[in-house]
Amino acid sequence: MSDNAWETHAGWWQEHFTDGADPEYEEQVLPLASEHLAGAASVLDVGCGEGQLSRRIAAGGSWVVGVDITANQITEAAARGGDARFVRARGEALPFAAGAFDAIVICLTLEHLAPFEPAVHEVGRVLAPGGRFVLFLNHPLLQAPDSGWVDDQILGEQYWRVGPYLEDGVSMEEVGPGIKLPFMHRPLSRYINVMADCGLLVEHMDEPPPPPGFLAQAPEYSEAALIPRLLLLRARKH
Repeated sequence: MSDNAWETHAGWWQEHFTDGADPEYEEQVLPLASEHLAGAASVLDVGCGEGQLSRRIAAGGSWVVGVDITANQITEAAARGGDARFVRARGEALPFAAGAFDAIVICLTLEHLAPFEPAVHEVGRVLAPGGRFVLFLNHPLLQAPDSGWVDDQILGEQYWRVGPYLEDGVSMEEVGPGIKLPFMHRPLSRYINVMADCGLLVEHMDEPPPPPGFLAQAPEYSEAALIPRLLLLRARKH
């Protein structure tokens, strides 16, 4: 998806996924970010969108900078106020000095970057030694392309089908009427190994179940309520 397309659909994101509109953010992503970034003096939010995560972290007392390539998102982020600062920049070319931040978060963004490796290398560069890197991903295994709940009426079996996990792939998903976004699937090892190359070693992982608000809006997922949609990795720079 081109930068122009992200600009075009910025308003859709701002309406449907921010300021309480999306239960997965409100009930799961934002609380987890607050938990795992608590106490950080300075935080960089890469791929900040209109800034809801940046504002949440700043409200906890951290000095926060959010960066995004989309001008419409950065403009809206600044307009919505809060204590965070916002800069238009690419994740693979962060305009900050080495070791500038105590913590960095990338939330549901690397799935849209190809290649994603340069952004992770930049995280390793601008994160201070001993700093935290918090990464949110659509679960690479359980949300691989063509994965989903199967109710086999013939065999009388119900199960979660896992799609082709080991190969890289791109799927276009319709996230709204007339709005299709690309999701780049990679095995989890791709992320872990690039992080390790940058001295970012995983110290904690979360695989939370879908939150109640999501299940209320998506009753078709209720049978798979024990299949996580989200994966959180917290790494430390060594």
